[in-house]
Amino acid sequence: MSDKITHECGIAMIRLLKPLDYYLEKYGTAFWGLKKLYLLMEKQHNRGQDGAGFASLKFGLRPGHEYINRVRSNASSPIKACFTPIFDEISKETATHPENMYDIDWLKHNMDFAGEIFIGHLRYGTFGKNKIEYLHPFHIHHHWKTKSLVVAGNFNMTNTDEIFNQLIELGQHPVQTADTITIMEMISNYLDEESDRIYNQLVAETNLSKNEILHEIEQRLDLGTVLKKAAQKWDGGYVMGGFVGNGDVFVLRDPCGIRPAFFYQDDEVVVAASERPAIQTVFNVPAEAIHEITPGNALIVRQNNEIKMVECLPQREIKQCSFERIYFSRGTDKDIYQERRKLGELLTPRILKSVNYDFDNTVFSYIPNTAISAFYGMFDGLRKHCNEVKKEKILQLGSNPKAEDVECILAMMPRLDNIAVKDAKLRTFISQDSQRDDLVTHVYDITYGTINKDVDTLVVIDDSIVRGTTLRQSILRILDRLRPKKIIIASSAPQIRYPDCYGIDMAKMSDFIAFQAAIALLKETKQTHVINHVYKKCKSQEGLPKEEMVNYVREIYEPFTAEEISTKISELLRPKDLNAEVQIIFNSITDLHTACPNNNGDWYFTGRYPTPGGNKVVNRSFINYVEQRNERAY
Repeated sequence: MSDKITHECGIAMIRLLKPLDYYLEKYGTAFWGLKKLYLLMEKQHNRGQDGAGFASLKFGLRPGHEYINRVRSNASSPIKACFTPIFDEISKETATHPENMYDIDWLKHNMDFAGEIFIGHLRYGTFGKNKIEYLHPFHIHHHWKTKSLVVAGNFNMTNTDEIFNQLIELGQHPVQTADTITIMEMISNYLDEESDRIYNQLVAETNLSKNEILHEIEQRLDLGTVLKKAAQKWDGGYVMGGFVGNGDVFVLRDPCGIRPAFFYQDDEVVVAASERPAIQTVFNVPAEAIHEITPGNALIVRQNNEIKMVECLPQREIKQCSFERIYFSRGTDKDIYQERRKLGELLTPRILKSVNYDFDNTVFSYIPNTAISAFYGMFDGLRKHCNEVKKEKILQLGSNPKAEDVECILAMMPRLDNIAVKDAKLRTFISQDSQRDDLVTHVYDITYGTINKDVDTLVVIDDSIVRGTTLRQSILRILDRLRPKKIIIASSAPQIRYPDCYGIDMAKMSDFIAFQAAIALLKETKQTHVINHVYKKCKSQEGLPKEEMVNYVREIYEPFTAEEISTKISELLRPKDLNAEVQIIFNSITDLHTACPNNNGDWYFTGRYPTPGGNKVVNRSFINYVEQRNERAY
């Protein structure tokens, strides 16, 4: 992707189903689960590079010993910073006292992370807050195990203010308004309530001692009920995992399935993660053995090894995030790879029309690195077109064609080249804007000698275009050095028109080049009254419950076709001093759903939000634009 956008985040959960001595005997180490967690997080490092953390829980510890361990880091290589000290300590102990590595009781009472439950998290700091205290997992400590809670998640709530007020109504005194804290406090509130309910029941009905009662609470705790109560008013996209101090572990997914979550289980382990291929690789299992966590459900593994899927919220219309397929998730997933290829293939008719079907004077390439799968799909489409043309021309030659005529026809094929090259990340340590912009222009380089100057058209495929800043400041200028006659940037995603509020860092209307183009067209065609009309409609909804709000911002785009907006985008992104003509083309919404039939969440393209909070966010974002407030809408 030419524009850098980030999102929150990735999770990894491992629950061992056997005693630690089983893994010691079979795999030669009691830290088998810890090592698997490390690999599972490394295989998802694309989901968060600003911070990492994980926590573990140990079963069966004697009182006086810490049974929950946690580590977090915001270092430049956070996964490494988390795990290296732990593995170093294990190596040191192995070298000095190797016998201890075979003593499970000693390990549990003397070595951190010699546990049975692990929850890991990878973070992108989308709000610019990357201090250590903002990193997951979060931990609420309590002297009752059933009231101790660890939570990590990939989520964003649109109604944090409502949840905050709900906590106050419940008698809580929350000290922060961040959605992570409010969500955790909400779970903790009902966890306390459920523990107290069981306690009072046992006191009234039995003669058990205090310790016996607490042990009995650990057995009877209904985590599914806790999560059901806590999640009733949540509005957002989320996958969150965690565990209670008694050893119950969960992974909960939002009822629209916006954020991805997968799990695998056998007789040794239950594992969950944000991405399927990470589980495949780390545990060497086929894709068919891995399942999605059902939207609105929590995967729960109880401390007695009971595994169940519990419905916490009624499933709504499934709107799985299509941006996961286009860009965020790793392309090594077998379905995602094919979907990205299909997106590129479906662009082919628009590309062929744009180059006037001229293969002799057109070079095809891509913006590295995530667009390469779409590039392969585009090549599939170009090859199919060439084959049809060749077949038709050969048939026209008759029954006795000349060899040279056949050879001339067969020579027709797309010209492919590796044009754009992404250099190592350049640090923008220069503070002055003008100098920093100059530095940005060197993020990419080109392969010289690949273009016939002032003759060839250069087609470069990108997976999506959000702001277009890198295109305007860097990529188009660098491609222009090759002196093509025309540069066509083909986006495998449709035009991004609306903010996301479910975890992707696309929050401000003014950032979107498609929105800028629509506003420019409204002004050029003397339709600025539309802007004022939409603003008044949005303002009139400010006091309404989110469930009654309508996305009136869609009216900004209604006067124009997608092609008209694309043409204006081309004008806005073309630097004035460029030699080449510039054209930007996009895939359609229809083609998006054809390529990604099972992930039809398209709110950033269409404005059709899957939850009421989305309409609240988009209206607030537009109000902020008109009132010139440079702030997020959620």
